Amino acid sequence: MPCRFPPEPTLSVTTLAAAPAPAPPTRRAGPAAALAAGLLLLLVVAVLSIAVGARPLSPTEVWHGLVSAASPEHAVVHRMRLPRTLLGLVAGAALGVAGALMQTLTRNPLADPGLLGINAGAAAAVASATALLGVGTTGGWIWFALLGAATVTVGVYAVGGGRRATPDRLALAGAALNAVLYSYVSAVMLLNSASLDRLRFWTVGSLANAEFATLRTVAPFVLAGLLVALAGARALNALALGDDTARALGARPALVRGGAIAAVTLLCGAATAACGPIVFVGLLVPHLVRVLTGPDLRWLLPACALYAPVLLLGADVLGRVLGRPGELQVGLVTAVLGGPLFLRLVARR
Repeated sequence: MPCRFPPEPTLSVTTLAAAPAPAPPTRRAGPAAALAAGLLLLLVVAVLSIAVGARPLSPTEVWHGLVSAASPEHAVVHRMRLPRTLLGLVAGAALGVAGALMQTLTRNPLADPGLLGINAGAAAAVASATALLGVGTTGGWIWFALLGAATVTVGVYAVGGGRRATPDRLALAGAALNAVLYSYVSAVMLLNSASLDRLRFWTVGSLANAEFATLRTVAPFVLAGLLVALAGARALNALALGDDTARALGARPALVRGGAIAAVTLLCGAATAACGPIVFVGLLVPHLVRVLTGPDLRWLLPACALYAPVLLLGADVLGRVLGRPGELQVGLVTAVLGGPLFLRLVARR
């Protein structure tokens, strides 16, 4: 018997018109949208930072306290909360950009100024200056913090193998120096009661004692570090492809690394001198932001400068809410929040 096949279906114009159109491919929000969202979040968190405290303020009271000297809230806003908010913004931007630079420079996704011992170096230098020389102001601390940060940055790179350094060796070298330096800071504080009183909150990481004088001292160093980092973003993109490729693209690897190390030193030294050693901000923010902007440092660094203050100020507000009637210092909150996320990053890696 002859085989009979069912007739092929015919598609008419009406059938095609009635067929549902294929769904358009989903697109990730662009880097510009990520920057706009970060700016909006930063504005919201800044308002909360001024409004939340022992005496809660409404948005209207915050505005009156900012613009009117006759307002009852003017003293609270200008003497206590505005300097604290601005210092959190400056220090957060410094730590976030420094973390992104460290991860790019070392090619280590777990690199962070706190975990690699750079903040600990600044803290050890400040503790030595306080105990041995009697230095007790941010203006005096910042020079020692810069010296300590620079020394440990070079030390970690050298101990980790120099040009032959691998991410694992850098992490181990940083962990070792971090442990040694923090032990030294603890010993100095225990053996010198005056240093203990001066550095007790500073070593935890705090924004509570922020003043406009502190901002005027550290802001030029942070601004210089940010400008150096942003100016070297294109060259760092080339360096991430390898030294040979970077040279082929016109970059000078030694000069690029030197500029990045100088930027990290300025950013970490200034932030640590003003707020104390705060960890995990520089580690977590670049990972979160990279999902939004991609790996291009020309977008990643400005985004880190926006989102890192969001994290730092948000942690500071959370510490005030959870610690009522007192408050939890921001360094403790970032450590508690960052610890589990750091373990998750390690497990994924």
